[in-house]
Amino acid sequence: MHRTKTIYLLFFLSSLIAIPGIKGQENLEPLNQAEISTVIDSISNKLTENYVFPKIALAMSNSIQKKFKDGAYKDLNDPEIFANILTEDLRDISKDKHLRVTFTPRRITEMQQVTTTEDSLAYLKRRIARMERNNFGFKEVKILSGNIGYLDLRGFSDVEYGGETAVAAMNFLSNADAIIIDLRNNGGGSPAMIQLISSYFFESDPVHLNNFYWRPTDSNSQTWTLPHVSGTRSPDTPLYILTSSGTFSAAEEFSYNLKNLERATLIGETTGGGAHPGGSLIATERFMVWVPTGRAINPITNTNWEGTGVTPHIKTSARKALDKAYTIALEKLISQNPNEESLSYYEWPLTAIKLKTNPITLSKKSLEAFVGSYGPRRISMTDGKLYYQRDGGSKYALYPYSENAFMLDGMDSFRIRFLFEDEKIIALEGLYSSGRRDKNLRD
Repeated sequence: MHRTKTIYLLFFLSSLIAIPGIKGQENLEPLNQAEISTVIDSISNKLTENYVFPKIALAMSNSIQKKFKDGAYKDLNDPEIFANILTEDLRDISKDKHLRVTFTPRRITEMQQVTTTEDSLAYLKRRIARMERNNFGFKEVKILSGNIGYLDLRGFSDVEYGGETAVAAMNFLSNADAIIIDLRNNGGGSPAMIQLISSYFFESDPVHLNNFYWRPTDSNSQTWTLPHVSGTRSPDTPLYILTSSGTFSAAEEFSYNLKNLERATLIGETTGGGAHPGGSLIATERFMVWVPTGRAINPITNTNWEGTGVTPHIKTSARKALDKAYTIALEKLISQNPNEESLSYYEWPLTAIKLKTNPITLSKKSLEAFVGSYGPRRISMTDGKLYYQRDGGSKYALYPYSENAFMLDGMDSFRIRFLFEDEKIIALEGLYSSGRRDKNLRD
């Protein structure tokens, strides 16, 4: 457990944006063959000593050493291009999407300048400030119409710093009838945050989430849900996770864990396919290499999602995933709550989401038939579009969701429906999200 946190800590430290004002500046001097040789030797050593699969590490080392001797890098003088090509060459052998070489002299200088306690505190303060600016990955938390909780989570931050925000978010969602967690823009992070958030979706008895093997120490670790969390758990609330091809690393682990524990329904695209945690290591004064040092071993499947990604239960484009999940959540709640009050409550937002995905068009002749006065309410038509107005107040454009029912643009809690008798329009009925209705006869 501690080993896992350490590896991901390395990742966060290595992913810091360089802070203006530090002593070191970006060193853009062109490459020469001597530096290329040094970089390749250093990266080869880092890989053979730390990469999770020793045989693949040796193959990668031999490959880039041979390419150098064969002159594959002799015409390169741009350090950023060299880093990108070297990354591609390493991935050609390993197929590991975590593995990468970066040209980042400023970041290396900043890390090397942390020599005193004061330096360490200043470095940590900058890191925390960056996480705070991103709200520790919690981009948006809200309750959608129909009491569906929604969390847009962009990263799994360190629990040490983002734990309070996570607890607040999970408790905010605790009264929802269903919860959607959006990981479509989540590139990974800390397994401790996975552990904390996952714990809210199970009872207090610990549930085995994942195992890890760590090559540098030849050791294993496990993660389990927590026996205690602050606030309210939601073990029985329907849970939906949105994925995309950009969902990666720790975000994939969260999805994979809950999928195999049969606790969540995944909706969207197959994820990126990175199951090897690790961290950045300094190769030279200008280059770093992100080395995967461990691998996930799920206790249910005895494997992981490396190279294959996590396949969702329901495949759809990332763009359509939220609407799909929202629709499925509402339809499930309707099927589980067949009484009239619940049907009205959940069908209200379901009608809106279905209209969004499948808009209805009525002919001009059909629309003209609705024009007229209905007590204090008036329906008018301008440029082929219907408008609703009451007591001379604001006008609202109308959008049909059936042949005789309309939504109002800009008013979510009110809709109208026209009533017929002997094929003639006799009244306008006002429909409210609370379930209340009122009616006015046509003048």
